[in-house]
Amino acid sequence: KSLLLGIPVPSLQTSIKVRRPITFTTPSSTMSTPLQYYQSLPPVAKTYAVICLMTSGAYHLELYNLRNIALFYEDVLKRFQVWRLITNFFFIGPFSLTFAFRLLIILRYGVSLERGPFDKRTADYVWMYIFGALSLLVIAAIPFLWSPFMGASLVFMIVYVWAREFPNERINMYGLVQLKGFYLPWFMLGVDLILGNPLMPSMLGITAGHLYYFLTVLHPLAGGKNICKTPLWVHKLVAYWGEGIQLNAPVRKNPNSGIAFQGRSYRLNGTKTSSSAEPQTDTPPQPNPAGGAAFTGRSHRLND
Repeated sequence: KSLLLGIPVPSLQTSIKVRRPITFTTPSSTMSTPLQYYQSLPPVAKTYAVICLMTSGAYHLELYNLRNIALFYEDVLKRFQVWRLITNFFFIGPFSLTFAFRLLIILRYGVSLERGPFDKRTADYVWMYIFGALSLLVIAAIPFLWSPFMGASLVFMIVYVWAREFPNERINMYGLVQLKGFYLPWFMLGVDLILGNPLMPSMLGITAGHLYYFLTVLHPLAGGKNICKTPLWVHKLVAYWGEGIQLNAPVRKNPNSGIAFQGRSYRLNGTKTSSSAEPQTDTPPQPNPAGGAAFTGRSHRLND
């Protein structure tokens, strides 16, 4: 009757709402394992974080004396202990809350820089670390600015460069304060002041970071020449390392990275075999005209 009157009747399928079962995901299905997290990190920040962790771990196990890796220019110049110019940047403090905070800075803001402004610019990112280390070594030559370990300053330099690259990024600090990324270094400086930590390492990191950002970004944007370009030897070092990607690199990536032995091999009869790094061809080897003889040449009798 309803069809004759022109009134549509809803079908049974459209009138019944089908409810989908609610599924609950466990934390193990959404969270990655520590190994997966480690493998997902970019190479430069991951390498520096691992070296800092191993350095502090070895010190905690009393495997070495801190004086052997500290920065003492007298030992560098008179005893030629040049490794101190590098190893002092690997110690960011003993195991403590301050150490964990600095390690998280590398894993949070260092990784963010490598995945953001320095994406596919591994050599440029390595040069940022090297430039910051060289700047801090020059600053440490001034007696009242000297510090035996400059790793904390290098970590704070990462924070400053990140703040300049992400000035409008919203950051929620401990659920209490929300601020822009530009003010992050100054907020951390205030936290160090409240906790009673020395302010000199953080101030030196800000100085090195501002010098790098001015020479590489601000000065070229103002029409000046980029006098802080990544040197060629850094490109070669990264290419030999074989990690990361550098767009428009002046050198090619090392195709033999990860190969323990390479080169040509020769048989005893003089025929050459191709190495593992060379492409294999179907050309048959040429026979040795000497016929496998150990010595070739002319012979003469004694009575001649």
